[in-house]
Amino acid sequence: MAKKRNVYVCNICGTESVQWFGKCESCQTYGSLEEKIVVTPSSSDNILRRERSLYSNKENNSRATPKPNISNYFDEIVDNEKMQFQSGYDELDRVLGGGVVPGSLVLIGGDPGIGKSTLLLQVANKLAQKLPRILYISAEESAQQIKLRASRLMMLGTEEKHIERKELERCNRKNLFILSETNLEEILRELESLQPQVAIIDSIQTLYLSTLNSAPGSVSQVKECTSVLMRLAKRDNITLLIVGHVTKEGAIAGPRVLEHLVDTVLYFEGDRYASHRVLRSVKNRFGATHEIGIFEMIESGLVEVKNPSELFMGNQNELVPGTAIVVACEGTRPLVVELQALVSPTSYPSPRRSTTGIAYSRLQQILAVLEKRVGIPLSKLDVYVSSTGGLGVEEPAADLGIAIAITASVKDKVIIPNTILIGEVGLGGQVRSVPQLELRLKEAVKLGFTRAIVPNSKNYTFNVNLKVIPVGKVTDAINAAFSS
Repeated sequence: MAKKRNVYVCNICGTESVQWFGKCESCQTYGSLEEKIVVTPSSSDNILRRERSLYSNKENNSRATPKPNISNYFDEIVDNEKMQFQSGYDELDRVLGGGVVPGSLVLIGGDPGIGKSTLLLQVANKLAQKLPRILYISAEESAQQIKLRASRLMMLGTEEKHIERKELERCNRKNLFILSETNLEEILRELESLQPQVAIIDSIQTLYLSTLNSAPGSVSQVKECTSVLMRLAKRDNITLLIVGHVTKEGAIAGPRVLEHLVDTVLYFEGDRYASHRVLRSVKNRFGATHEIGIFEMIESGLVEVKNPSELFMGNQNELVPGTAIVVACEGTRPLVVELQALVSPTSYPSPRRSTTGIAYSRLQQILAVLEKRVGIPLSKLDVYVSSTGGLGVEEPAADLGIAIAITASVKDKVIIPNTILIGEVGLGGQVRSVPQLELRLKEAVKLGFTRAIVPNSKNYTFNVNLKVIPVGKVTDAINAAFSS
């Protein structure tokens, strides 16, 4: 006989508990545990099933040779090539690994108001110009609201502004279908009836299955709805783009298993008060992870930024002490970023350290190296470090630029113009090697830089048109940064 037992599941992180608590022990959220009934087979049923399986296997082995039942031989599997198609936006195609894969399941998360719905509505409009059936499913807005937002954006990109609005509406809207529904059963019927090439669902947290008793957005509803949609996408070869809400910590709301079910996970990042947005890939079964695409929010919607390095370089005509230029690699894309540092005497017993776009722990480590190995007294000084535009620079290749920017602010000096700094700072004061160095140097040459301070390594062969200065220690890099 099957046994029933009650468990309590956190609707934020999905942690299970045998009894109810006021606060989840995993994510520390109050009032998030919900009761759930789990049916498990009894131990006697498992033993009888295991003995029956062993007996049948012995009988089969004595009479015939083993053979596969439903599995396939590896060499007999047909090798179908990935037939990707373009979304209409090069930045989105780059993040997806070259284009949209048919039958894939893509999850897009981001803060409220960052532009997820705007991006997907524009993508639907682009795809409707090439594909016969595109379905946009909104569980948060009515069809009239979507029409109003599309009219406000005018569905116009930079390359379409020369087209008259009436002509654009007449030629682009016949292949785009809108459905405002929250019941997943109704959505599945429409998907099976229409058979669209691409379907967009905004958002997964507002859908519900009537067979489940929990509320929309709970762990069980989100997990089960995503599982059903995943099976439909693979069976009918429908590409699904799903919007997911995020928590206060910035992670996609719901259980972590949600990210394991989908093929690609994208995060739409940026300050809602700034104009640029960053679309970052954190999981991709069809391309490189940590790839980024840059967009800019203007009056007519989101447009692509073709040369993002110019966006994060700042004003190079005005030389200010405490600035340094680094080349950070996000996936396969090099980005030239300006780092700024400000060091000032503290007014408090313990000095302040503040970062924007830089990991706080990384700053603490670099400050310790500068004080111990270089001899710069920083224990009684406030230190503020930020990246231009607030771009998150997490890789260690920016360590040397942070160290030189802090040193320049302390000494009130300006780094030699047109100089970039690339290298990881070790705890012993060494400058360690970084990957993709030649790719970074080529990006610097493209933007007009003439000097580069890089790690000293025998593995590097520099075939670029700029002066390369290899250094082995931070002190050598400081001397090279301020003297030609």
